[in-house]
Amino acid sequence: MQKLDIHTVVKQLDSAITEMKIPYLSKPHIKCDPFRTLIACILSLRTKDKATYEASEQLFAQADTPDPMLKLGAEKIAELIYPVGFYNQKSKQIIGICKTLLEKYDGKVPGEIDELLKFKGVGRKTANLVVTEAFNKPGICVDVHVHRISNRLGYIKTKTPDETEFALRKKLPKKYWINFNRLLVTYGQNLCYPVSPRCSQCKISSICKKIGVKTSR
Repeated sequence: MQKLDIHTVVKQLDSAITEMKIPYLSKPHIKCDPFRTLIACILSLRTKDKATYEASEQLFAQADTPDPMLKLGAEKIAELIYPVGFYNQKSKQIIGICKTLLEKYDGKVPGEIDELLKFKGVGRKTANLVVTEAFNKPGICVDVHVHRISNRLGYIKTKTPDETEFALRKKLPKKYWINFNRLLVTYGQNLCYPVSPRCSQCKISSICKKIGVKTSR
């Protein structure tokens, strides 16, 4: 097996995903708007990308800024975002976020991780995604795909997504931070599955240690 080179990995993945379906949260009309990015990321938690897309588009058609969103109310928001996971809980989180934005941030989403973490329901994954996608600032958003693939490659050895974020912050060249989530999420959704990944079609199969892979295609 060839030695793992992260520069080669990033280059190959960047080339491979050009023909793949990109995640909803990386689509231009979402990532160019901090509020949409934040709300869509809340909706995406424990929810498949297709459901996130449908729920987000349905919600944003009714309101896509804090004040109109707040006026919809939690019950209406829950109706619009169904069937995303925990839709009732998420509708209340969205109401709380909108209130905080209007009361403390003049209705504008902050572009700093520490500020975003002050919002109820916003964790490190969401905060990192907002600063990288919406503000183009350095951050490492770690979801299940980034956590799984980074460890599967043998690039790092961690047990939780939070551990993965800080391990990558130490090891991954900073020039790759912003796009790392988009690359690995796209690859994870289309090819490098949790169970039985399509290793025979993978451009980096020869340098991947395939840690944890029991069967592949």
